[in-house]
Parts: sequence; structure tokens; C-alpha cells
Amino acid sequence: MKKLAVILAALAVLSVGMVTNGLAAITVEGEVYVGVFDRYLWRGFDLSDSRPVVQGGVDLSAGNFTLSYWSNWQLNSSDNLSAGNITETDIVLDYTQDLGDWFTASIGNIWYSLKDAPDTNELYVAVTANTLLSPTFTMYWDWDEADDEGLFFTLDISHAFALLDNLELGLGALVSYNLHSDYAVGAYSGFHNYEFSVELNYALTEQLTVSPYFQFSSGLSSAAKSVIDTETLAGVNLSFAF
Repeated sequence: MKKLAVILAALAVLSVGMVTNGLAAITVEGEVYVGVFDRYLWRGFDLSDSRPVVQGGVDLSAGNFTLSYWSNWQLNSSDNLSAGNITETDIVLDYTQDLGDWFTASIGNIWYSLKDAPDTNELYVAVTANTLLSPTFTMYWDWDEADDEGLFFTLDISHAFALLDNLELGLGALVSYNLHSDYAVGAYSGFHNYEFSVELNYALTEQLTVSPYFQFSSGLSSAAKSVIDTETLAGVNLSFAF
């Protein structure tokens, strides 16, 4: 019932957004994507026991609202995970609004459906400066399962370079801070991890893009280093925009 309530609430809010953005002509845009990666990294945690995974989902946008579905499939079995299992499914409802010419703000909720842990919800608020490197500050609040503050913060930058007409290089960097997000990260307060990412986006057609991807992640504080290791992730993603 909890899962059904979350999905219905998300669809209801998205429907309201569609109506308020105009009854005459509603434009729905989206993207379907699937990728194969050598592991599943989330906030520095290796959630697939260094085993390969398939990750895929779909984003649907209407006006300022976006509804997203995403899942992680485990490919090879390990002591903790069985091959062929969907270990996580996320449903995200997002509202994004420009704040003048210089800033863009987003607010949304992530519902995590987890195979071996209780489901949880995380509210987030993000502000992006529309300038060089697009610096984005995001605050996450686990309002469902966290016993303490349940806050997690990230600051990231990114930039894309056009190499050819149909080839783009994307670079990104992120630093995070944990504030007693005990359910998902840890019951400590301090810097958590930093990440660097490299991505090549090759447009096969106007709608179809293939993207090799690499990420490096490592802990920052002693508390973080006690729960996460230095990790790398590599894979390739295929996306179709419509």
C-alpha cells in the first residue's frame, strides 16, 4: 500500500502540473536509457559487491515537472546478492523553476524501493547557478527512515566540451557532506566523499546517444573512510530522447 500511495501521489502531482501549464496543448518530452557498469556506486558505497550491473530508466517531463523511474539489476551473484535480481527501484518527482536569469531551483522527492532494506523517502532541494561550470548545491533529507537529522549535502560542478559535431566530452566533480544521515550514509557529521567523472557523448542520431562513462570516488573524513573505500566505476550508457 505504501508503494502504491507514493506512485499515485506522484502521478497526481504531475497531472496537476500538466493542467496548470495549459490545457490547450501539453507537450510531454522524455528519455529512455539503459547502461552496463562494472559496479553500482552510490555516495561512495559499492552496493553491488564489485559485481557488474545493468541500470535503466525513463524520464517524463511536462512543463516544470519531471517523473522518473530507475532500477538497478544485479548481473553476477555474490555472497550478499543474487544474479538477476532487481536490488533497487527509485521513483522521483521533481519540480524545476528558473529564478530569473542567474539561478535555477529544483525540489523533489526520491522514493527508494530496496531489496534488502526498508524502503525510504528522501526530499531534496537544489539550486544551480547558471554560469561557468554550473555549480549546483543540493540538500537531501531522509524524512522517512533516518533516526537523526538525516541530512546529506552535495556541491558539484560540470562542463561539456564539443569535440566534433556529434561528439561531446563531459567533465564533473562533486564533494559531499553528511549530517547524521544514519539510515543511508552513517551516524556522523563531517565531509563524506569526493568524485570526479568523465563522459563521452556520441550522437548516433538526433535522438540516440551512446555514452562511455568513468567515475572516481574516495572518502574525505576519517569517519567516511571507515565506511567507504576508494572506488572506480566504468561503463557505457545508451539513451533515446523523445
